[in-house]
This record gives sequence, structure tokens and C-alpha cells, in this order.
Amino acid sequence: MGAPVIVEVEKIYYPILAVIGVPAHLMTVVVLSRGNCGLSKCITRYLLGMAVADLLVLIFGVVLYEIKDCYFPFSLLNYTPICSINIALLFMSIDWSVWLTVAFTFDRFVAICHQTFRKKYCTERTAAIVITVVCSLSIMENAPINFVFEPREIINDVPWSCHVKPSVYTLTIWIAFTWLEIILTPFVPFLLILLFNAQTIRHIVQANRVRRGLRGKSNSEDHNDPEVENRRKSIVLLLTISACFMILWSVTFVFFILVQFTEAQLTETSYNAPFTFMEQTGYMLRNLSSCTNTFIYALSQSKFREQLKNLITSPVTLIINLFKSVKQPHWTKT
Repeated sequence: MGAPVIVEVEKIYYPILAVIGVPAHLMTVVVLSRGNCGLSKCITRYLLGMAVADLLVLIFGVVLYEIKDCYFPFSLLNYTPICSINIALLFMSIDWSVWLTVAFTFDRFVAICHQTFRKKYCTERTAAIVITVVCSLSIMENAPINFVFEPREIINDVPWSCHVKPSVYTLTIWIAFTWLEIILTPFVPFLLILLFNAQTIRHIVQANRVRRGLRGKSNSEDHNDPEVENRRKSIVLLLTISACFMILWSVTFVFFILVQFTEAQLTETSYNAPFTFMEQTGYMLRNLSSCTNTFIYALSQSKFREQLKNLITSPVTLIINLFKSVKQPHWTKT
């Protein structure tokens, strides 16, 4: 009998995700670190922090967990203490990524809707503080995850793999911790991103109407107004980021809720069980959400695309020039 369908899909899906996602995020970090994308230092800080957090999600969640389970099930990484630490780091990275998305959305909300507060809040220093605080809180919040797991099996007196302890579903303290995890990620971020984006979009639409009235332009002439075009691009960017986040997180969110009200359990042994199929599908989509922001920036920011293109083509050009120089004959005087 062959492996379950979801396992076969994961064996193909996760390596592809890693091959595309890890280099893409590394290049994004390099491009943003150079600061030549035409973005403010504040925005660049947030995007850089989000890129690093998403990169960690891919490393801990895709490379060191999913790919390891698919192709190296008896490696040292599957030793239970190491496995539990890796999962804790994964959840820390996920929370960091999600809440930086919320922080960035709030920053754009302040920048667009509250001009008087903008000068004080939308600064590089504030962005650095917010990123540090979010990272620290994510570490503290997910520290208890190290105590959630027990060995899935014992082989030659060595504990292997990670399985959620039965007490997690019965003890009040663990039930409260699980609910806290669900509320903080992704329930509250869902609500906050919707709220901030709704207010931001409403403000942009109203500002465009006022500006159009003052300039005496019709809708067909809006494309000649650079301010209106910039605001329209802001709406598209905000809606795209929000939609990707909520769609790709929705299955995991629903599953976490079902765990609390049904007999479904996390990390079940049988991959043929419907709930396990749903859980693993949710994880696949959630990990995919860590790759989307880079491509959204590339599609929406022309200077980012230009810098990314230069980063990719520069090594190729260097290699071609070196190859040509080797091919050219070296003449010496006699």
C-alpha cells in the first residue's frame, strides 16, 4: 500500500517551496538592506523585518521540519528535544511574521489617516523598536511550546519525533494556552488587519473625492493625477497583502477552532484521517503565505523589481566578463 496522498504531495510541494522561497527571501533581504528601492527608511525597516521573519518560517517550518520529515525521518533533527525546540522556533517565527504584518498595516494606517501623528510615529527608530518588541514577545509567548510534546515513539531507548501530549487537551492551563495561541495568531491579526485596511481605504477614497473636486477633474482624468495614482496603488497593495494573508491562513484557523470543539487532535499519526488531511493542507497554505509578500512587492514596486533584477544579473554579468577575459589572449613583449 502506497503512502497517503497528502504525504506524496508534501514530498513534491515543500522542496519546491524551499527552492523558490529561501533564495527569494535572501535576495529580498539584500535588496532592502541596500535601501535603494525608493521607500522611506521606516517602510524599509518593516519590510526587511517581515522578510527575515518569513525566511525563518521557511527555514524552521519547511526545511528543518517538513522536508526533514519527508526525506530524513531518522536524522538528529527528529530527536524529540531538538524537534520540540524547532517547533517552538517555528511558531515564534510565525507569530513574528504575522504581527509584523499587523504592525506594518498600522504604520500605513497612521501615515495615511493621521497626518499629525505621522511625524512622531512613522520613523525608522519607532519601526526598529516595534520590530524588536514583537520579536521579544513572540519568543516569550512560544517558550511553553517546548513542554507541549512527548516522543511519538521510542527506538532503542531514544525518543523520536514529536507528539502532542494528551494532557494538552484536558488540563485547564494547556487549554487556556491553546486558546491564547489561537486568539493571538491569527484571530486578532485578522480583525486588526481588516479594521486598519478598511479605515485606510475609506480615508483614501474620501481624500480622492475631495482632491478630484478641488481640481475639477472627472474619473477619466484621474490617471493624470500622480497623487490619486499613488493612493490607488496603496489600496491595491493593502488589499492584496490582506487577502493573501486571510485566504492562506483560513484553513489553519478553522482547524484550530475545530480542535477545541470536536475530537480532532493536532499531529495525528494517521495521515488518512480527514482532520489530519485538513491540518496538513492548512500548514501547506500557511507556509505558502510566507512566500507571497516578496512577490507582491516585486509586482507592485518598480524600483524593487529594478534592484532585484540588478542583483540577479550582476553575478551573471561578472561571470561572463571573467570568462571573456580568460578567452582573450595575453600578449607579452619580447
